[in-house]
Amino acid sequence: MRKILNYDVSGKTIFVRVDLNSPVENGKITASSRIYAHAKTIHELSHRGAKVVVLSHQGRDGHPDFISLEQHAKLLHDILRHDVHFVDDVIGEKAKKAIAGLKNGEVLVLDNVRFLHCETHHSHDVENELVAHLAPLADYYVIDALSVAHRNHSSVVGFSKKLPCFAGDILASEIEAVSKVRHSHDVTFIFGGSKVDDSFAVMKKWLSDRRAREVLVTGALSVLLLYAKGYSVGGSYDYLKNSGLLTHVPDAKALLEQFGGQIILPVDVGLSIDMKREECDSDKIEKGQIWDIGEKTIAAYVEKISKSSCIVMNGPAGVYELEDFSKGTKALLKAVADCDAFSLLGGGHTIAAIEKLGIDKKYFGYVSLSGKALIEYLCGKSLPGLLMLDENELHFPNVHATKAVNH
Repeated sequence: MRKILNYDVSGKTIFVRVDLNSPVENGKITASSRIYAHAKTIHELSHRGAKVVVLSHQGRDGHPDFISLEQHAKLLHDILRHDVHFVDDVIGEKAKKAIAGLKNGEVLVLDNVRFLHCETHHSHDVENELVAHLAPLADYYVIDALSVAHRNHSSVVGFSKKLPCFAGDILASEIEAVSKVRHSHDVTFIFGGSKVDDSFAVMKKWLSDRRAREVLVTGALSVLLLYAKGYSVGGSYDYLKNSGLLTHVPDAKALLEQFGGQIILPVDVGLSIDMKREECDSDKIEKGQIWDIGEKTIAAYVEKISKSSCIVMNGPAGVYELEDFSKGTKALLKAVADCDAFSLLGGGHTIAAIEKLGIDKKYFGYVSLSGKALIEYLCGKSLPGLLMLDENELHFPNVHATKAVNH
């Protein structure tokens, strides 16, 4: 994988595909870890004299968060403490003029690439509108986000045959971290949250390949699996029904039948009864909602974590936003931070929990900025954005590396 770190960028016009997609509340974006991370790559390229053109998306057509990137550009300006220009255009004359007018070290954010129909309807057989208009204006293309690498979109894969392409610092770090896990044959997984499809996909792959030591189940996933095992889940049944998770019961039963010995369920839970925590054994639940794993389960999971050599954690153990029900999430995160194993943590809620609970990310092996792409890569799938980088080296083999630049 060619890394932009190793190449001279001074005076070069570089398109950088990042992932600035952020939560939106009442039309206002909320700063995300992704923006801060990508700001480092943008700063590095700018500092080294590149003319940086930022490509990104926000939301989906028809959704309330489908908005312009003007706020994102302002936030980047505040983070970088450096002029960041914005143009409310992507491929029109305004955008082209702004790109052509860039000076060394300047940063320009183009508007939401998903405003273009061709972005999400990319075809390798048809000249792409985004690429046709923008490729002649650039020297290099950099993809810096694993979180978009699983998408066959024009701003992700379209420049492959037109420009030399490179991995950005953030993407390279993510690939290095995930590769450590993919080459391990003794991984402890800790799954929580409510993204059942993702968790099941990893469980099936890694348990079938006999490369997972155990899967420690928490969160909404544990509620589903406890129910599939035949336990009463009290008031949480309504949650399973209303969220559509009951449709996963057959798959949950099949997983437990095939890999029951390696899928570890909570022996007790933290119930919410009148918004107060009550400990209860998993086989004795009559009322209340399951909002956390119980204290006995916490102790057992912490011990298993301490004996692990490689750990993947995705999803919180409970309703960590409420202090009474943050015990499980906090204890497991602390155990992962304290152990000697290499750890890979992913998922938006996991990152939010780390930040809310005040745990320094430096104590983890790597905290991924990706969600779905991370899951697909862990499952061994080929990601279009990564395949593009490999193919690009064949199209542009004579791009010579310079001496590595120190950050």
